[in-house]
Order: sequence, then C-alpha cells, then structure tokens
Amino acid sequence: MRKFSMTLAGLAAMAAIPANAKVVELEDSAFVTRDTKVVSADLREAWLALTQPGSWWNSAHTFSGDSANMMLTPQAGGCFCERIPENDTAKTVGLAGSVKHMSVILAMPDQALRMEGALGPLQSEPVNAILTVTLAKDGDGTRITFEYAVGGYMRFEVPSIAKAVDGVMSQQLGGLAELLGEVEDPDATKEPKAEPVTTDAVEQAADLDAVEAAEGDSEQDPDAKIEPKISVDEAFGDLVEDR
Repeated sequence: MRKFSMTLAGLAAMAAIPANAKVVELEDSAFVTRDTKVVSADLREAWLALTQPGSWWNSAHTFSGDSANMMLTPQAGGCFCERIPENDTAKTVGLAGSVKHMSVILAMPDQALRMEGALGPLQSEPVNAILTVTLAKDGDGTRITFEYAVGGYMRFEVPSIAKAVDGVMSQQLGGLAELLGEVEDPDATKEPKAEPVTTDAVEQAADLDAVEAAEGDSEQDPDAKIEPKISVDEAFGDLVEDR
C-alpha cells in the first residue's frame, strides 16, 4: 500500500527548517506555523503563480503522485483540489477520483488568499485549519507569507505534528519561491512577529467583531482515563494503493 507522503515519513528531511520558518504558537490542541520568502516577481506574477499549484506544489505531497493534478479556483467557495486519474488494467476500466484539500474563503488578487482545510494527515482528524497566504510589495519584488493555523482534537503529539507540518508548508512555499525567483530576505534571521499575518485589505474585508475563547471552568480529573497518543503514520493509515 502507498501512503500519502504527508504521513511525514520524511520527517528527517524536514528537520532543517530555515530560520524564516517557525511554529509561532503552540497550545495543547492547536498550533500556528509561519513561513516567509521574498521573490523577484511582482505582485501580479506572484498571484498568478500562487493560484496554479500544479506548477510548484511538491508531487511527493499528493495522493496521485503528480502535482500536475492539483488545481485551484481562486474564488470564494472555490476548491483547492486534486484529480486522481483513472488506472486501467488488463481486466478492469479505471475510475477517476478526486481529493478536496481546502476550500477558498477569501481571494483578493495580488494581495491575499485564505483557504480552510486540514492538509495531509490532519485530514483524518476533527480539526479546523486555516491557511492564509499574503503577498506584499518588497522592494522590486514580493514578500510571500504562508500562515497555517490549526486547532481541535488530533491524535498526535502536538509539538511533533506542528514541527512536521511547518516543514511541509515551508517546502511548498519554497517550491513557489523557486518558481518565481527567490531573493535574499534581509529579515530572514529575525524572529517572526507574534501578530497574525494580515494585510490592510484583509483587515477591511474581515469581520472585526471580537470573539472571546471560552475557557473551561472545570479541573481535569486526575483519575480520568487518558487516551494514548498515536503516531502520524498510525493516525493516517494506508489510504491508496501503489500505482
């Protein structure tokens, strides 16, 4: 059986995360990762490339094994989806399938793209996850930032899955930056800012009503049964057959 590679079998390869990629928030059942790159392309070039993930998404992190099957409709309600091609055999006619990775909830050309969806092994977990991509003019080029916020019950050790997911997101942003022509980021060695990724346009479009998080008022029962955490691979399991 072939496992979707975001089961993170390649954790070792993700250990060397660049300085401008970081898990910026970590809670018992939530985390936020943030990754930034500066490219030589202008805002419009960056936007057009961003909305064509088949040209930069890593094929290793797909169900089909080929990023050419990735597609994105940059409109509210649009799908960041993947086509699973039919696989004909000598005895059977194959049937095509598909995967919904995320749904677009905000698309502001040349400025910001926001999508909702749990990627990779998180897809099997009852979590909420939001990816916000912002584009900002930086000199003659563009600063691209990926922020991925995940919260909810998950069958992983949160620090481990957060670091692994950050590695994957950094890899995807790296592919986009390579396509657009990455340039040296003078802020790469600085600590990421603590405030959420945003743009003026996004702030204007967002709901500004403050929402306070409800805090539990009961203490944890020390005798309560604690469900064991399982590995990323165990939680995701075998999904598709080898092709």
